[in-house]
Amino acid sequence: MTPILYILHSGNLYGTERMALATMTGLQQQGRGHLLAPAGPVHAEAARLGITSHVFNSTPRLVQLLFTLLRQQRKLAVIATGVSHSLVAHALSTLLRCPLRHLHVVHGGTDEKLSYGRKSLLTRLPVTLVAVSDFVASRLVAHGCDPKRIRVIENFLTATTADAAEDSRRGMRSIRKVALVSRLDPIKRVGLLLDALAHQPLLGLLQFDVFGEGSEAEVLKQRAAAFPNVHLQGFQPDAAARLADYDLLLHTCAEEPFGLALLEAMASGIPVLTPNAGGAGALVADGDTGFHFPANCSKGLARRLVDVCSMASGPLDNVVAAASQQLATRFSPLRGLVDYAALLREPQHV
Repeated sequence: MTPILYILHSGNLYGTERMALATMTGLQQQGRGHLLAPAGPVHAEAARLGITSHVFNSTPRLVQLLFTLLRQQRKLAVIATGVSHSLVAHALSTLLRCPLRHLHVVHGGTDEKLSYGRKSLLTRLPVTLVAVSDFVASRLVAHGCDPKRIRVIENFLTATTADAAEDSRRGMRSIRKVALVSRLDPIKRVGLLLDALAHQPLLGLLQFDVFGEGSEAEVLKQRAAAFPNVHLQGFQPDAAARLADYDLLLHTCAEEPFGLALLEAMASGIPVLTPNAGGAGALVADGDTGFHFPANCSKGLARRLVDVCSMASGPLDNVVAAASQQLATRFSPLRGLVDYAALLREPQHV
């Protein structure tokens, strides 16, 4: 496998960063590839996984790093998540006459123009856009990107524990503790949970723990003070590992491009409840591999929470088992990594 330079636009440890590490680990980039990202927890996790990482907090520093790495190794692949970073990588590879296999991974985000619209700037360059879902691919096309330059490779998990989790709960499953893992930004619609609680007093019997930080954190903390069963835990790097301690994962964003937390819940052996829209909604079949509620509807969310929490253990076990099977097939690391490896071997676009 050609050494990879993976350039991240963020040094956090949310879905985008975790998928970058999973991809580099799966493609055996330890000791070969380089992760470039702003300062943040992703670097400590990269070190733990044996992946070399470099910090950049400005464009000049990124240029310096890329210039050095491109001169050291004449045959490289670049995977980037920021448009400006792909533009810089392309310009330097042209200047140094260092041909690249260049992928630009699109995870989507909270702003249509930034998440999808600016990607059309790459259309005329030898860059393949990798969309993490059909939903993301459709938004790219809607914003003028060439569909011939788009490939869909869904996110995946590198390891799962769903089988053990299923066995330990089978026949005794009930829903009392609910987790929500999300950035606390307006588009994520975390406040929808608080609206649902206001509509349905029965939901006061459940415990809700919200993991994440963002621009709405303070507003949500103030609103949550009225609901003693809601606890905002802030950003917790081990939130995915904690999911096995819960009975249900709730997802509230109807515009979610993918929703890696849903896969992590499936791996932990718990069912998921998500809007019936967006990339997250497409990850589950209602009543089969998870549950849907009407997107952006707090009353609908309240009704669905009551319905799901009233279900007997047997039907819940069946949903978890079907989700585990989907995790092992559609979202298997082998499938995703094979797709990435094949794409990296393709001739460079011109």
